[in-house]
Amino acid sequence: MLPDLTSVKIFIVCGRTDLRKGIEGLATLVQEEYDLDVFDQSLFLFCGTRSDRFKALYWDGDGFLLLYKRFENGHMQWPHSQAEVKQLRYGQLKRLLTGLAIEERRTIRSARPGIIH
Repeated sequence: MLPDLTSVKIFIVCGRTDLRKGIEGLATLVQEEYDLDVFDQSLFLFCGTRSDRFKALYWDGDGFLLLYKRFENGHMQWPHSQAEVKQLRYGQLKRLLTGLAIEERRTIRSARPGIIH
């Protein structure tokens, strides 16, 4: 069953991860390298040397779910600070998966009718 991503913690493992690793290797990396609990309703994202593909690891209560995605046209703007894990909000995940940077550089505010600048 796919998780409701709006209600889980989302972590991005910055930098490059060896995507040849499977469930055990990625879970061990999360626990030993970053001291995080892989069984804590969290989604962990990993990117390899190419930013057009990633893996995601999630514990659904009775087993691990391992997702692999490869974009056919384009790539993600993955953070490169190697030994870091960042927690993302759902909106940031959506931005990442559509090829945008996680952090919005500038916000365009909605205009109100009748106000001219």
